[in-house]
Parts: sequence; C-alpha cells; structure tokens
Amino acid sequence: MEKAKIAALSKKLEGVDTEFLNEEVANRAINFHKSFPQYKETPLRDLSNLAEELGIKKMFVKDESYRFGLNAFKVLGGSFAIGNYIAERMGEDIKDLPYERMISSEVKDALGDVMFSTATDGNHGRGVAWTANQLKQKCRVYMPKGTAQERLLNIRKENAEVDIYEYNYDECVRLADQYAKENNGILVQDTSWDGYEDIPRWIMQGYMTMAYEAFNEMKEKDLLPTHVFLQAGVGSLAGAVTGFFANMMKDNKPVITIVEPHKANCIYRTAAADDGELHYVTGDMDSIMAGLCCGEPVTIGWPILAAHADYFLSVDDAYAAYGMRLLGNGLKDDAKIVSGESGAVTSGVVAKLMTEESLKDIKEKIGLDENSVVLCISTEGDTDQEGYRRVVWDGEYPSVDVE
Repeated sequence: MEKAKIAALSKKLEGVDTEFLNEEVANRAINFHKSFPQYKETPLRDLSNLAEELGIKKMFVKDESYRFGLNAFKVLGGSFAIGNYIAERMGEDIKDLPYERMISSEVKDALGDVMFSTATDGNHGRGVAWTANQLKQKCRVYMPKGTAQERLLNIRKENAEVDIYEYNYDECVRLADQYAKENNGILVQDTSWDGYEDIPRWIMQGYMTMAYEAFNEMKEKDLLPTHVFLQAGVGSLAGAVTGFFANMMKDNKPVITIVEPHKANCIYRTAAADDGELHYVTGDMDSIMAGLCCGEPVTIGWPILAAHADYFLSVDDAYAAYGMRLLGNGLKDDAKIVSGESGAVTSGVVAKLMTEESLKDIKEKIGLDENSVVLCISTEGDTDQEGYRRVVWDGEYPSVDVE
C-alpha cells in the first residue's frame, strides 16, 4: 500500500473566471432547489469530540445522505442543469421555473418527449433519472463495469433504461454522448470538453446549494473554515466548491485540499506534472471509491482548481475505509454519519494526517493544527449497502499503511 502523496502547483493559475460560481448564482441554485417539496437542508455535523481527539479546533462534516431522499448530493447538479435546459428551451429564466411549474403539463406539452442520457457509477445517474422521472420524460443511463447492483436497481426504480457495460467510466461517457446524438437526446454529464460546457457548468452551479448551506451555517456560528477537504472524480464538485469559497472568502480563503484515490488520480497527476496539460488515467480503475473512479479531468473545473486549490492528495482505499468506520461510530455524543466510500475519504484523510507521525510532513504543509476549523463533505451515504457492510462490519481494508 502506497503512502499518501501530495502535490502543489509551483504557481497558481491567474485570470480564471469564477463569476459563474458567485453568491448571486448560488442564490439562484438554492432557491430553485428550495422549490422542490423534497427539499430540506442537509445536516452540518459538528464533530466536537472528534476534533478534540484529533487536536484541531473544529471538525464539520456536511452529511449529504439526506439529500432529497436519494442518499447522495448529485441530484443537486443534475436537476439544476435540466432546469436550466428547460428554461432555455422555453426562453425563460430559471427563477420563473420552480419545481411545480417544471413538472407541469404546460412544460411537458411545450417540450414534447425528451430523452436524457448520462453515464454514472450510481449517484449522478440516479439524480438525473429521478429528475427525468419527475418530468415524465425518458432517461438512458450507462454504468461502468464493477458497478454495484444496488446502484443499478435504484436507477431502474426511476423508470430509466440502464445497464452495466464492460467499459470504464470515461468510455461510458462517450457511449452516452453517442446515444444522445443518435437519438436526438440531451446528454447530462458533469464532465466537459470543447463544445460541451453549458450543462457541466449548470451542474457545477447546482452543487453550490450544498456549499452555500454549509457556509451560511458556519458563518452563523462564527466558525468559517480554515481548511476544506474535497474529494474529486472529474473535479466538478471540487471545482464548484473551490470556486464558491474563493468568491465568498476572498480575503481569508480557506486552504483547499483535493483528495483522490491512487487508482483514479487524474487531478493529482495533472497537478504533479505542473506542465499546463491535463493528465489522464486509463484502463481499469478498481478503487472502492467508485464515485471517484474517473480518469479525465473536467476542462471547465481544472482551471478553477489550478487557480484556487492549494494541495492535491492521492491516497489508498484504506483511507476511505477508515473514514467510513470513523464517521459511523461517533465519539461520545458526536453524531453518527453513515458515509459511503467516496463520501468518507476526506474525513479519513484528516484523521490520519493528525494522528500518524509518518504523515507529519503533509500535515505541516497543509497547515493543520490546533487552530484549524475543518470542513469535509460526506457526499453519499451507503448507496452500496453490501459494500458498506463489508468495510464497516467485516473490516475490509483494515489499516492504513503509512510507511
């Protein structure tokens, strides 16, 4: 098992536009989501006892397992992107398209039949399928090999056409794109490339609802974060939250650290190369952090990370497993958080950085100490219950090798 690896750019990228992730847009996104009857602000857990044990001032974890009853944050991006697509089709502003109107017969008649397509390891596809189902529209979902059956079945419950293919995530994205083009459909994907940027941008904006909720609650407590740890797949979530905090805390931006699995560390590789080029991971990416197993950085997200993220970490699966057990067994009266593999990795990383002597150099670079107020986001619950139990109940990935 490889020790955690850290990278930082020799010089941050300058002149990057983050205005599409400002507070005004965050307000538009959160007001759109608030119009959904399923909306309820997800908990921001104050793990005071864990923070004391680790030797930091505060440890906050945003628990997205409660989001819209879908056990993950991804629906925020997919729904906001589809809402913007519909608003654009109708020549309207999304502020005039709340949930009740969006699912109305008026809008359905104006749109006609629409086929939304996407690729996913589970959470994003479920959010897109759920939104399409609410609209009484069709959805086609492509899932990479190794996907848990539970995640496939949850998408099928939303009346979507969905199958698991013998391809990796990035290849499934290309299949979904091809299907949309051949069937007059709409690709709803949180990765981007030349000519496909509007929908990924809207998805990133939708993710700001989660960041805005956390920011507002921490501001009320007068405990804004000094450090934010964000997991990355293609980097849309990481880019969205990084851009949001860069805008909201211009004068005292927190130290932002991006975390990826060793087996799918395209963002880390891009930062480590530090040559102005994007670096990909190809082939099988069989990390337990299925939601992060993406090999190609999002083109509109990477510049934001290059401008405003501070450190990039690549870690072994054991960090995620440790985080799952840590969050699932609250210390004293700390809240118990059921967090899946992709959701728990940042908390596992923070805990190990603060307690393992051999990681002291990384801890000191990042600047974690007794004055740190840390924010992590548990992006998913036990979306693969069998896998969750193997880790938390049966003790798979028992220890982090830090030597």
